Amino acid sequence: MIVVLWGWLAYRVYSATNPYAWLVMVTETTVMVFVLIRRPTKNISLKPGDWLLAIIATYAPLLIVPGGTPLAFLAPLAITLWAFGNVIQFAGKMFLRRSFGIAPANRGIKTDGMYRFVRHPIYAGYLLVHIGQLILLPTLTNFAIYAVGWWAQILRLLAEERLLSEDPAYRVLMEKTRWRLIPGVF
Repeated sequence: MIVVLWGWLAYRVYSATNPYAWLVMVTETTVMVFVLIRRPTKNISLKPGDWLLAIIATYAPLLIVPGGTPLAFLAPLAITLWAFGNVIQFAGKMFLRRSFGIAPANRGIKTDGMYRFVRHPIYAGYLLVHIGQLILLPTLTNFAIYAVGWWAQILRLLAEERLLSEDPAYRVLMEKTRWRLIPGVF
């Protein structure tokens, strides 16, 4: 399903007139690749609700409309958010390697690197990327898609933490790394 939605997004980006539309493909291609090469795990949530949230959070960004007219004066800010967010999410994925996944699972607890600052650095990177992309591709449809996607992402994150907190190593990480997504906020 992710390959089909990615292909549909690529087609729409190719046809788009917005000069920033191609930026969407950078992030969504890395998501697709890491989803396809992830390693299996035995400790994965089997709850249908957790899977539904994970699917919505993962697939929603593939549905955005590569259109809208960006406000020129906000483009430098948007590109900075997009670039910084991509560096964070890509570095997080490289740190996890094949331990990346869709549904809440325990593929091993990471406690160093970016995980010293927030417990979910990849999601933090996505948040920055999505804010940047929304500024560059400003449509009501995109706002609605990202709103639904982030509603699911937050609930997915909480479901992931419920599963991971069964592991004593994750409970130690929760004590050492206070913030889930945004230092000082959440």
